[in-house]
Amino acid sequence: MSLYAELHRHLGGSVVPRVLWRYFERNRPDLSGRFENYLDFEQFYTQPKDTLEEYLELHTLVESVQTKEALPYFIYRLIRGAYIFENLAYLELRYTPYYRTPERLSAVERIDAMAEIIEVVGRASQQSEYPVITKQILCMHSRLPYETNRATLELAAQYPEFVCGVDIAGGDSVYNIEELKRLYSQARELGLNTTGHLYETKDGCYPELLPYLNRIGHGIQIPLNHPELLKDVAARGQCLEICPTTYFQTGTLDNIGQLKTIFDRCFDAGVDIAICTDNAGLHNVRLPFEYEDLLTQDVIGFDELRACQASAFRHAFAWPHKQQPVSLISTLLKDQGIERGRQPIAR
Repeated sequence: MSLYAELHRHLGGSVVPRVLWRYFERNRPDLSGRFENYLDFEQFYTQPKDTLEEYLELHTLVESVQTKEALPYFIYRLIRGAYIFENLAYLELRYTPYYRTPERLSAVERIDAMAEIIEVVGRASQQSEYPVITKQILCMHSRLPYETNRATLELAAQYPEFVCGVDIAGGDSVYNIEELKRLYSQARELGLNTTGHLYETKDGCYPELLPYLNRIGHGIQIPLNHPELLKDVAARGQCLEICPTTYFQTGTLDNIGQLKTIFDRCFDAGVDIAICTDNAGLHNVRLPFEYEDLLTQDVIGFDELRACQASAFRHAFAWPHKQQPVSLISTLLKDQGIERGRQPIAR
């Protein structure tokens, strides 16, 4: 049985359209009523967008319903799908906790409420029925003030049992570079693992941020348009979190041949790649289908696929690196009284 690691998946974009629609019907008829029927909603939810900014607007729709009370509903179904349909052994789930707090609260009250969100997500992610090792990456956000993003870092450091790293997300054209340099310096001082949405689009190329990162979220513009940076990326041991479907959903790439250029140049330069989904629900594409598309479109071969799958485990922030995936997951599950593919043993 193959087991996979997923390093770049957003909590908001992970909700598959059918699950979100059922939640709307049962709890938010004001939202389901905007559409003629489910197929009308699915088309709206999954169709490609012209720009990254338009694409990111869909996250606000999901974030508005991922309240403290509703998060266990969504996370249970997310992990169930990851276990049954994707055979994930390890999942890093990223999100901005501030955007899951009630909008009616003041900014200070919302910051105070973030800790409870982290705890709710952490507890809901521990599913003995579907045993996937799940950790959180807390996202700072380009549209949030410095104080809120700093509070996000501090909370990440306070919850090592749930949180494995931090990220910067949001529209990359509005990054405040000096603020982010201070924030990432603080993250390093707190001992946090770091990744960040950089070099995804031509507007998001900030070389001064690269030295602060353990991994690079997307990073496709480096091999495409800034290949001179690949040597330094390799020397720092950074891994690119490549999410193939995303770039066609956002209008960032035009054709599949551009993906081949990305992979070929990274392999030639010794830069590791982890293949990820980013927003599996928005795309209606799960991780094994990302693998299959890359193979059938001759972007990579099976040897390269295996190398990327190994890189995902090697660069995972919270995977115990000394054991191979299959043997380690068996050990961990036995420690919990669970055998993969069976129900928990009664105690």
